[in-house]
Amino acid sequence: MPRVLFILMAIIQFSFAFHAMKTGRGARWIMIIILAPVIGCLLYYFLEVFPHSREERTLRKHVRDIAKSLNPDGELKRRTEQVAVSASVDNRATLADECLEKGMFDEAIRLYESCLEGPHANDARILFACARARFYNGEPRLAEEILARLEKAHPKFRRDEALLLHARVLDALGDTQGAIGIYDRLRDTYVGFEAKYRYGVMLKRLGDAQKAEELFAFIGANSRRTAVESEQEWVKLAAQERQAKVA
Repeated sequence: MPRVLFILMAIIQFSFAFHAMKTGRGARWIMIIILAPVIGCLLYYFLEVFPHSREERTLRKHVRDIAKSLNPDGELKRRTEQVAVSASVDNRATLADECLEKGMFDEAIRLYESCLEGPHANDARILFACARARFYNGEPRLAEEILARLEKAHPKFRRDEALLLHARVLDALGDTQGAIGIYDRLRDTYVGFEAKYRYGVMLKRLGDAQKAEELFAFIGANSRRTAVESEQEWVKLAAQERQAKVA
């Protein structure tokens, strides 16, 4: 047993030492890892690896979610105060993001559009966010116009996300063939389950239950490959769609 632990510790040591060398963290860390294997590896993980890991980002998101549940309007108030002090484009856009998240679509649109002037007239991030706000506000035609501006000025910006929004806009406008064309393109390129789920819902509504079931089944079959919390939402929704079919 001690021999197995020794081999395991050596593998961990080598992995962290190689990581330190590859990422340019210097010989100091390599010496610490070699001379003090257990303490050195623990220190390296918590000081260098964990702060940049997906687990740390997930933890920070949970902390923000807890803070919002305790004080749901705290962030909105803070962003509003920042704009009152300095109405910069960054501050207004950040406040607009918070309004969008709160479902205050009119306020979000007003703030985004106030940012789309001068050197920021074709700011990719703001155009995309404004298109989302228009869509969620029940204005798909205006959302489509903004997406056209985004496509012309920044054709590669968050390409798959912009295409997914465009598909939803076309669906809302009644252009089902246009929406289907985009969804078909996204089937093999979109990272995550959202595009497949939304495509499945659309196909089910249009009467193509078999193709919709294939998409929902794919999501269920691959659900264990991701531990990302936001992806689990689409897994649950796809499962509900399949259960509704059985019912």
